Amino acid sequence: MLSTDHAEIVRATLPAVATNGTAITGEFYAAMFAAHPELRHLFNQGNQANGEQRRALAGSVAAFAQHLVTERSSIPFQQILSRIAHKHASLGIRPEQYTIVGRHLMDAVAKVLGDAVTPQVHAAWSEVYWLFATLLIAEEARLYRDASCDPAAPFRPWRVTERRDEAEDTVSLVLAPADGGTVPAHRPGQYVSLAVTLPDGLRQPRQYTLSRAAGDTVQITLRRVRGDGAAPDGAVSAYLFEHVGAGDVVELSPPFGDVVVEDDDAPLVLVSAGIGITPVAAMIDHLAAARPDRPVLAVHADRSVRTHALRRQIAEAGARMTDFRQLTWYEDVDGSRDARPGRIEVARLPLPPKARVFMCGPIPFMREVRRGLAEAGVSDERVHYEVFGPDLWNTGG
Repeated sequence: MLSTDHAEIVRATLPAVATNGTAITGEFYAAMFAAHPELRHLFNQGNQANGEQRRALAGSVAAFAQHLVTERSSIPFQQILSRIAHKHASLGIRPEQYTIVGRHLMDAVAKVLGDAVTPQVHAAWSEVYWLFATLLIAEEARLYRDASCDPAAPFRPWRVTERRDEAEDTVSLVLAPADGGTVPAHRPGQYVSLAVTLPDGLRQPRQYTLSRAAGDTVQITLRRVRGDGAAPDGAVSAYLFEHVGAGDVVELSPPFGDVVVEDDDAPLVLVSAGIGITPVAAMIDHLAAARPDRPVLAVHADRSVRTHALRRQIAEAGARMTDFRQLTWYEDVDGSRDARPGRIEVARLPLPPKARVFMCGPIPFMREVRRGLAEAGVSDERVHYEVFGPDLWNTGG
């Protein structure tokens, strides 16, 4: 709980902080990286360049503050906390790093808002930050303990045993431990962080879903991010496409992630677009082995059959299930008899009663599907979603 006097100050200043949130976080990251350049190796510099990380941080802090000062808050606080903690754990974030972040974040608030940041305002927002940080530190400690992971050394070497083309600009890498260790337990839908050192010496992590696990190996599936004029090519995906193949060694974190399939009897509706199909593939692969009788409706949207990844894996797994149905939409049908043209029409989906829905894809796509699900009477607590990249809480994602 936020102290009473600080709650009044935060409530009064929250609009100014929220309005200037991205300016504050932009100043924060610039100053922190200047003072601690080693932290650039922890943060996705692509998300720094496109502004997504700044918007995500601003949105999550503002959402937490709003939650603290609002009676009967509807802010999904536990979801925010869990999502961030899992991402942090996959990167090996340590408690002492919160002190660095807190100092530079509060300095950025003071610099952007100027004289409005009185000592009382500074103290109030410092309490907000440290309440959030303390909760994250505790949750991350639990995740590290459960994963038997030392946050000071979260990565292990894994050898690529197979590289397989899946679709246009999409490959799967099958990996086995290169250190003689075992494959860690994981739940379908979870991801690992893969870290590579780029030619310029910058070490960069990226999260990739475990799209399949098969005993002594795991599989990740990645799409090459190509620039569009406004943004450059994805540095890590380009490096992996050009330099990593069978026999090479990469570094992986243990599996983390809170968007997972629970072992119950509820029918499942799995909705994906583009490379968002990777957690869906993992879930279907798991269910085919563990619960082949569970009702599953898989709904996917893609540009065309050429870009539709993991089709064969999902078809093979679905064939082993007794109540599996798949519906596909392509922007360019191009003669495909198994796909519908255009976009997913949620109103026309055969949604089973009391279904649990999982979504993964671009944020605009998921917003559109979520609106359709709400109109169809699917309650928010039955809808779960995964975001590839920062979760933009301040934009309604």
